[in-house]
Amino acid sequence: MLEWMLRQVMAERSIWSGAALARLLEEKAGYRLSAPSISALLTSQPKQMKADTLDALCTALECSPNDLWVYTPPHQVKGA
Repeated sequence: MLEWMLRQVMAERSIWSGAALARLLEEKAGYRLSAPSISALLTSQPKQMKADTLDALCTALECSPNDLWVYTPPHQVKGA
């Protein structure tokens, strides 16, 4: 099971809003995401993601994809 950790990664870096994330994406990665796209990333786990978006998030947040997605094998998922 994949778990989307964007909010946690942002909190660890004291980034508390979508607007702050948008500014950081533009400043550090030269990447623009619309407000609805940022909102979707913050409110639910993405079903798909462009490689460019993932790259920009990693650049802006100074993290790796492994920080944004945490994989737990099915036999280790609670309640399974």
